[in-house]
Amino acid sequence: MDIDLFVRFKSKIIENVSRVIVGKDEVIELVTVAFICGGHILLEDVPGLGKTLLVKAFAKTIGCDFKRIQFTPDLLPSDLTGINFYNQKTGDFQFRPGPIFTNILLADEINRATPRTQSALLEAMQEQQVTVDGVTRKLPEPFMVLATQNPIESYGTFPLPEAQLDRFFMRIKIGYPTRREEIEIVNRNKRVDLTEGIESVVSTDEIKYVRGAYNDVKISEEVMDYLLDIIEKTRNMDMVQLGVSPRGTIALFKASQAYAAINGRDYIIPEDIKRMAPYVLNHRVILKGLTKDRNIYSFINSVLETVRVPVEEV
Repeated sequence: MDIDLFVRFKSKIIENVSRVIVGKDEVIELVTVAFICGGHILLEDVPGLGKTLLVKAFAKTIGCDFKRIQFTPDLLPSDLTGINFYNQKTGDFQFRPGPIFTNILLADEINRATPRTQSALLEAMQEQQVTVDGVTRKLPEPFMVLATQNPIESYGTFPLPEAQLDRFFMRIKIGYPTRREEIEIVNRNKRVDLTEGIESVVSTDEIKYVRGAYNDVKISEEVMDYLLDIIEKTRNMDMVQLGVSPRGTIALFKASQAYAAINGRDYIIPEDIKRMAPYVLNHRVILKGLTKDRNIYSFINSVLETVRVPVEEV
């Protein structure tokens, strides 16, 4: 396993995307982890924080095709997947692919589309394929969805059900920039297209390698017990209505593997799990009597603080 390649892979991506995104190295690292694991991300934050710019710059950095689609109440599943149309010249029906046939798809304001359209996207995320008029077509490889939603607005929206939220690998909040970062953002925006000079810095072979080899990262029995203790804690506390599912357990394990690899290790340590847990688990837990996920991050952190961390024997 070439650990140095993983480290270089992360460094090149962060350095390149940071040319247009200011002060968000942590977010770029999380997107990189999800990409390596073949997962999808829900970016939940208010408008104007650079979500679209981040996704576009990331797609260019890894040399992948990028498409953006604005979700609205009148968006149909066929607007995503594509349609069969009658070609009068040839006398045959031909398939016109929808925007979902890309490598990196930005699904903007996913909660504004109807549940039927949301389900079409989430099915494609899960199966890596779409079915139109009885014909199944595989999606390009790699395929990654980064969906956005505004947590403040509720009028005219269709909240994602818990079962569909669980299909997202991570939920990330970008957050406001610091004062110094915002000055830099203003200075950089003198250019019209910030991503114009962004070019691919990783090869197709590197992408294939990291997306396959991260599975070779090992975990000791004690650290695996620590991971499972965290998961069980989310299920057994009185204030919890819905705990983390087995899909969430797998996601946390995979994220910890990828995070360990890009930080120069072929084995998982407890700090890897603690680092990934808030982002992988925050949308998979429902607390009793709470709405709009308030206090969910503090709840995850309290779980991490109460679970005993295994100590390496000297």
